Order: sequence, then structure tokens, then C-alpha cells
Amino acid sequence: MLDFRPEQSAIWAQLQNAVADTPSITALFTQEPNRVSELTFEAAGLRIDLSKNKVAQGQIKLLLEFTALSPLANHRSAMLAGQPINTSENRAVLHPALRDFGDISSLTSAYRDTVYQQRAQMLTAAEQIRSGKWLGHTGKVITDIVNIGIGGSDLGPKLVYEALREFRHNTLTVHFISNVDGAEIYSLLKTLNPETTLVAIASKTFTTQETLLNAKTALSWLREGLRIKQVESSPHVIALTASASNAVSYGVAAERVLPFEEWVGGRYSLWSSIGFGIACAVGAQAFTELLQGAHALDKHFAEAPLDQNIPVLMALIGIWNINFLKYSTQAVIPYCERLGLLSAYLQQLDMESNGKSTLRDNTKAGTATGPIVWGQTGTNGQHAFFQLMHQGTHTIPVEFIGALQDTLSDNTHHRTLLVNMIAQASALMSGKPAPDSQAYRDYPGDKPSTMILMEQLTPSTLGALIALYEHKVFVQGSLWGINSFDQWGVELGKKLTNELLPREADLSGFDESTQALMGLVNTRL
Repeated sequence: MLDFRPEQSAIWAQLQNAVADTPSITALFTQEPNRVSELTFEAAGLRIDLSKNKVAQGQIKLLLEFTALSPLANHRSAMLAGQPINTSENRAVLHPALRDFGDISSLTSAYRDTVYQQRAQMLTAAEQIRSGKWLGHTGKVITDIVNIGIGGSDLGPKLVYEALREFRHNTLTVHFISNVDGAEIYSLLKTLNPETTLVAIASKTFTTQETLLNAKTALSWLREGLRIKQVESSPHVIALTASASNAVSYGVAAERVLPFEEWVGGRYSLWSSIGFGIACAVGAQAFTELLQGAHALDKHFAEAPLDQNIPVLMALIGIWNINFLKYSTQAVIPYCERLGLLSAYLQQLDMESNGKSTLRDNTKAGTATGPIVWGQTGTNGQHAFFQLMHQGTHTIPVEFIGALQDTLSDNTHHRTLLVNMIAQASALMSGKPAPDSQAYRDYPGDKPSTMILMEQLTPSTLGALIALYEHKVFVQGSLWGINSFDQWGVELGKKLTNELLPREADLSGFDESTQALMGLVNTRL
């Protein structure tokens, strides 16, 4: 039975009583002399230091006891076995199968042949693009790919493409279009040559409104530039979808449909054929290393004991912060400009997954659930919102992320970058009292943070980092008793958009403000 109400656990009450006795973080270092070594963990090329969080090791033990009495272990096993743990849509949740290499005993092998075949098909198409063998209508090689998607069909591939800049093909550029704002796609198309452009339409259902509108604009541009009527079936168009029949009905040639399975959730899809743009940019070897890094973290999550399991421990500290210390936000600050899209990616991963107030049994949650996730790269953030983090009235836990080496930088730049990151974490924790009569210079400190380090940002360590956050989100959703794998909250806005979009729409059922705003829009457009 996977239904769960955390507040009904006896240990939850013990945790509530224990929170009042939590010392300052600096005091914890005095009270727990081995704190750093005992709260630093390594897996899959990542090193995570949890010691600067405002939680005593005794409280962590209570959190682990709470977890041991929860359905988490069964829930994890059900996910890896391919059971339909997305209960509202009766779907399996098997993104670990997308980066399966056959050595996690608990991971179902039922889909292995299909996943391997789809992966090979996608990588073969990507290598044809990279090698110049994929020719356009006029016989020219492809130099630009326009990936048209939204949500997980955009954020994941775009994050990885930007992060792996060092590994990209030097004559091939991938562009990402998601927003229905026409200024974006029209501005991009003006810079491209239709003879050397491939449009990749990335949509799980091939019915997504924003994606199909942007695709229609791109195909009209191709049709006009190439002077061919059936441009959808030309070698300038490819589909990345779980609905191959819809893509073929749309006009895409069947041999240029790269499929993935229905159980692939949008925000977990970069590992599937949705990662086509990534594979085109970095090649089959680097894409495979990306999968292998994620797989190594999957294996750790599936097999490591709870008290050594990094996603579990990070999730528990997040629950401690949200439910007991009442810190409702989570900042993610990578000290690497190539990870500039990570916080946006994690916003979808975390807030779309765990932004729920209804439990798996259809009752209302009795506790707070997902945090508000936000962030920016350092050191830019230091000259923006770090003021609030140091001296504001809100306590904001921070997850700092850095790479110890960077071949695209030099020692002077990179050492300065890393020292800034370490100094900020220290300052947030330790603070500094104000001089007499200068209260504006007071740094209260006692602000928690986690430090995530990798030796170098590579396909493998990036894959592990993303998988770490996937599993952290899964653990928190499981312990809160919610379904992390649906997103019904986005549906109402879509429905109302479709009702309001026709010019002849009946507005009588809408509020006066909406009627007035639509009246204004209808006079302009």
C-alpha cells in the first residue's frame, strides 16, 4: 500500500518536538566534531557536503527512522519494476529504464529491447546529421536544427545543450523554440537558411497547442523557402514523439519519426528520443556517457542503504527545512555559467512534480509539500539577490554546485569562482555581528546550505547531477504521500485558453475582468 499521510506517523510528532532544540549551525560543528566527514558523501562522480544544514545528526536519524516506516522502499521498488505508480493516469514511471545498461537487478527488463532499439534509431539519425550524410531537399548538409517543444521537450535538452558546450559539434547549431511568442520564432528564422535547416517537432502527444503553432510557422517558412508543398514529409522535418500515428497523420514521413514510450514523462524525457538535439550536438559517445552518469546515480539510489543514499538524505533535509523549520523556498546556485538553465529546469522538475495539495488517496495534504525553487548562476547572484539571503527576513536554503576543474577557463578565473562559492556558503552560515551603532552591517548567519561538487562538468557528471535531483524529488513526493508524476494543475489554463481563443467565443460565463481584457485584445488582434 503506497498511500501515506506523513503527519500520522508517530515519528513525525517526535520531529516536531525536536525542532525547537535545534542548535545554530556553527554550534553543531562544535557539538559534532566529525560532522563534515560523517555528512559528506560520494556517488557517481558527485561529492555532496550536507554539514552546513541546520539539522543535528540525531534529527537526521529520526528522519531516517520516519523514512524506514514509510512506503518509500516499496514505492521505489514499484517504480523500478514498472508498476503504474502514476495512479491518476495509470502509467508506469520508468525514466531509469531510458538509461539502463543492464546491471540494476531491481529494474525491470521488460522494456529493455524497445528502449535499446529506440536509442539506437535516434543515435543513428543524429550521426547522419553530424556526418553530413543527411541532406536537405536541395542536396545541402544540415547546419541548423530548430527544436520546437515546450516544458520537458524543451527545458531538458536545452539545459544539456548549453551545459555541454565544450563537447558540441563545431559546424552544427541547435536552436530551441518553446514560447508561443511569435517574436522568438520569427526572429530566429530570419537568421537561418531553409536549405540547411532541420525542424524537429518534439511533442509527446503531437497535440500540444504551443508546439504545433510554432511548428506551423516553421513549416510555412520551409515551404516558401524550398518551394515544395509537402514539406512535412521532406528531409527537413523530423518528429520526436510517443504518438507516432499522430505524427504520420500530421504528414511527417514514418521513417523520420523517432518514437519513445507512453510511460516517459515530459520532464523526464531528455534521456529518450527527445534528446535528439543533444545527440546531434555532442555525438553518440557523449550522449551515451550522459546516460551512463545518470545510470550510475540510479544504481546508487536503488541499492545504497538509506543512511548513505544521497538522494534520500537530500530529500530528508529538504523535508526538514520545509515542514519543520518552515523554510518554503530552495535556491539552486551553480557556480558555472554553462549551468545557467539548471534552476529553470529544476523549477519544472520539482514544482510540477510536487506542487500538489492532494494525496495519492484523493484526500487533502495535511502538511506543506513542494518548495518554491529558484536561482541563478554565481557570481552574478551575489550582486543581486544574495543581499536578501544574507540580511533579509526570509531564510533560504541554498544548494551550491561547482566543478573543481574547468578546461574552458584558467586557474585564475576558476579559483576565484570557486573561492567565491565557498566564501558565500561560509558567510551565510557564520554571519558576522554588526559594529556598535551600525545595525545595517549585521549578518545574522545560521543560513543553511548544501555543497555539490564534481571534478569536472562532463556528460557523465551532468547526467548524475540531473538524476540526483530526479530521485530527490521522487523521495520527497513519496514521503509527502503525493503523486509526483502527473500535472493536472496545467490543464485548466489550457482549457480556458481554448474557450477564449475563438473570436466568437461566448464570454458570458467569465468574470467581468476577463471579459474586459478579452474585449481589449479582440479590438487589437
